[in-house]
Amino acid sequence: MTILITIVFSAILAFVLGVALGFFQKAFAVERDPKIDEVRAVLPGANCGACGFAGCDGYAEAVVLGKTATTNCKAGGSFTAAAVSKVMGVKASSEDLVAVLQCQGSKELAADKGEYVGLRNCRAAKIAVGGVKKCAWGCQGFGDCVDVCKFNALSMGPDGLPHVDYNACTGCGLCAQECPQQLFAMVPRNRKGSIVLCSNRNVIKQAVGKACKTGCIKCDICVKSCPEHCIKMVDGIPVTDYAACTSCGVCVEKCPTHAYKLLEKDVRSTRKLVAQKVEA
Repeated sequence: MTILITIVFSAILAFVLGVALGFFQKAFAVERDPKIDEVRAVLPGANCGACGFAGCDGYAEAVVLGKTATTNCKAGGSFTAAAVSKVMGVKASSEDLVAVLQCQGSKELAADKGEYVGLRNCRAAKIAVGGVKKCAWGCQGFGDCVDVCKFNALSMGPDGLPHVDYNACTGCGLCAQECPQQLFAMVPRNRKGSIVLCSNRNVIKQAVGKACKTGCIKCDICVKSCPEHCIKMVDGIPVTDYAACTSCGVCVEKCPTHAYKLLEKDVRSTRKLVAQKVEA
């Protein structure tokens, strides 16, 4: 009898609590802005977190609440930026970015310090022994960047370097954030002009040459030979002023270590260029 009373009492109590919860849910419900769902519907659904929020749901809510810009979806690029901006009734202004690896230090061209027996991880190698290459600025080659790429836009090549598939790259910047050497530059997809694919800032030519056969040796030939005078040395690395660069290719032709490349001509075929260089 006691068990039966307990069961009946529990059922009545559960019913009463259910009714009460339903009432309070309706009474104190916070109205959801329908635009949140509209914004969410035009997002790619990658949930990569590159926008700075916990997935697409978080980003959609932040956009509607005015906490972030309509152009911050890195995975969707300019197309998604335009769609989100249209939902919000604002003008979109966003550039498509792609990742460019500023290092050509392949297995054949960049010397190792010695045999490394630690964790096969770029960050771990940098912390443990200061990196596995003689070039302190070079790519470690363990593929941390590949592991974090959510769009299969990065793959490790047989030369020991990560290669970018520019048809798949969304410019999310996760690889740039992950790389402990800070070797990835986020560059506008349609940018034209020259770029140095080297991050070695050592100003001693001989030291650069011993560490990597394709490193920038700070010879200043690019600076002196540029007909537009749009190249200058900044902290040991030649930097191009893209507002003045005409893509004439003089710097690329004159560079003795082939560290200079043209974005629109050479960078998209970096894998092929490295392979040719190694065979030579």
